[in-house]
Amino acid sequence: MRSIEAVLQQSKSIAVIGYSAKEDRPSHWISNYLVEQGFRVYRVNPILDSSEEVPIYRSLTELPETVDIVDVFRAPEHLPAIVDEVIAHGAKVVWMQPGAENEDAAGQARAAQIEAVVGACIYAKHKAMASG
Repeated sequence: MRSIEAVLQQSKSIAVIGYSAKEDRPSHWISNYLVEQGFRVYRVNPILDSSEEVPIYRSLTELPETVDIVDVFRAPEHLPAIVDEVIAHGAKVVWMQPGAENEDAAGQARAAQIEAVVGACIYAKHKAMASG
């Protein structure tokens, strides 16, 4: 597996699974941070509607491109089904945020030649890399 720094440096597009419209939720403000840092960010939540400012997709199958990273903000029990979607989508990396860790699902991803980052915060890792 590449280092986290290499993953972030070599990636251009990120799908955020479990995006929340609530501004105080990490999935919301981290999505905004990633956009500010130049990533193409696709917000995914099957129960939210898009607004004029923020398109929201119902699933990975709706995205206009295959993303580099799928960043997951969902409970661990949802990860096996999400990894199935990631495999079908063709993303290179599944990133399991703190609180979304599932080692079995990470193993499932790795068996499909998809890199898995487990339990690291994409915001904290990018911020440290950018300032360091």
